[in-house]
Amino acid sequence: MQDYLDLTAALWRKSTYSNGSGGCVEVADGYAGVMPVRDSKDPDGPALVFPAASFAFFVDGVRAGTFEAV
Repeated sequence: MQDYLDLTAALWRKSTYSNGSGGCVEVADGYAGVMPVRDSKDPDGPALVFPAASFAFFVDGVRAGTFEAV
């Protein structure tokens, strides 16, 4: 069983939902069932890996105004 996801070859892109005021996140597409996310200001720092369905739920909530970016 693998305890981690190897993201060394990840192709990161700035999320279209980043607010442009320094609160930017990057995501890496192409990982089945998960969405890796990291802070664009710290590209060598840690990444969080969310289940794809949970990340989609969060993005839908932001679009609908259910969740607010702070």
